[in-house]
Amino acid sequence: MASTQTTDLDTAAGSAAAATDTRDHGPAAHDRIEPYVWKIAGVVILGMIMSILDTTIVNVALRTLGHDLHSSISQIQWVVTGYLLSLAAVIPVTGWAARRFGAKRVYMTSLVLFTAGSALCAVAASTTSLVLFRVLQGAGGGMIMPVGQLIMAQVAGPQRMGRVMGIVSMPAMLAPILGPVVGGTILQNLHWSWIFLVNLPIGAIAFVLAWRMLPHTDSGEAGRLDVLGLALLSTASTTLVYGLSQLGTHSSLTAPIVVWPIAIALVLSSVFVWHALRVERPLLDVRLYANRVFGAASLTTFGLGAALFGAMILVPLYYQEVRHESVIVTGLLVGPQGLGMLLVMPLTGRLTQRFGGGRVALGGVLILCLATIPLAFVGAGTSIAFISLVLLIRGVGIGFSFMPAMTAAFSALRPDQLSDATPQLNVLQRIGGAIGTAVLAVVLQRATGHALIKPASAFQSAYWWSVGICVLSLIPCVVLLRAENPHARLSRAAANAEAAAEPLGV
Repeated sequence: MASTQTTDLDTAAGSAAAATDTRDHGPAAHDRIEPYVWKIAGVVILGMIMSILDTTIVNVALRTLGHDLHSSISQIQWVVTGYLLSLAAVIPVTGWAARRFGAKRVYMTSLVLFTAGSALCAVAASTTSLVLFRVLQGAGGGMIMPVGQLIMAQVAGPQRMGRVMGIVSMPAMLAPILGPVVGGTILQNLHWSWIFLVNLPIGAIAFVLAWRMLPHTDSGEAGRLDVLGLALLSTASTTLVYGLSQLGTHSSLTAPIVVWPIAIALVLSSVFVWHALRVERPLLDVRLYANRVFGAASLTTFGLGAALFGAMILVPLYYQEVRHESVIVTGLLVGPQGLGMLLVMPLTGRLTQRFGGGRVALGGVLILCLATIPLAFVGAGTSIAFISLVLLIRGVGIGFSFMPAMTAAFSALRPDQLSDATPQLNVLQRIGGAIGTAVLAVVLQRATGHALIKPASAFQSAYWWSVGICVLSLIPCVVLLRAENPHARLSRAAANAEAAAEPLGV
């Protein structure tokens, strides 16, 4: 029933690797998915929905939170970045925890942490306390999805993993659409605390169902946790984002409160690399970056995380601050970007198989760059239909970027390296998102505070920075395209010959 080869839950999170082979191998009897597998998938999806929605549901609430808690944009953005950094910190630990304590136990514990964190967020009386509780919430949320994916990988088995993971991944694709809408609906009718309180009944139901229905699985030998590596990486990423966020409240780039955290972060990062090269089982295997394809794909994922999560705070703030739209309308108007991502997801696997991850990712980032430029010209009277179209196209670019880049990274590695590669890609995406959010929040804060700059012009400045982040992501995409394994291209050529007879489609 369970695949004993999948000894690290982060291998399951690398379902992007399955996109390199989307062909149907026939309706063999052992490929049939039994009803109990779908029941377990339903339990896992219920927990995932909470975690993923909270990545986006808070974005439409930043203006309200900043007003009620008397905080600036550069301060309240920590409600988002703190959550993302917490997600990034626990991802590398979850594989070890699942092997040490069992996937079911870790999954249930993560539900408790997330639900308890949600309850505490709802009663937070200051920005500081809210950020601290969001970190606790993120510690639970960061484990829910990868552990859930591990459980499904073990239950479904390798032959059925692709189809099951496609269903399990749906919450991740729907979150950019549903999160802002749900958040806007709650804020329109209730106090902001309800965007966290809504998790309590869902978390309780998910916990009971997990306790009753999830199987106990054997995830292999745990080994020793790299505690020093975890401390170094978590502290380095947090101090880096803190230093960048201080630019919003200090006029000088050389202010000690800005320079010292960034300098400390760079030193700690260097120590982490030195440490990771010398221990037998590091938290993250930095030797993988010697592979040019993996290194380029990792930098692409980092840049896309910054471009995606960073810009996600700008759109709702623009609609609320410049257009004075209600929170429910804002939530609906943010949706087109997520819709664009959802529309192209069924195509990415086939396109990557036919043309290679490097080419598809490069095309996606180019679309992302071109679709971000018009946002740098939006004003108070720009057509909402035009902005929605631009966001839709931007979502298409993001959809064509993330999965192909990760697929290219996986295809360049040996099977035994996947368990180390997957958490690194996910960590880089989250850290990139945290840095992108902090940078764009700082740019917006500084521009808004300038007496001669109108509100719309402040958002234009922030979006030009977003364009710059997207353009920087093109560089590793070009490297990825040039470095992609020629043998992988030959194998794709054989697959292309078979696929040439059928039209390109879903």
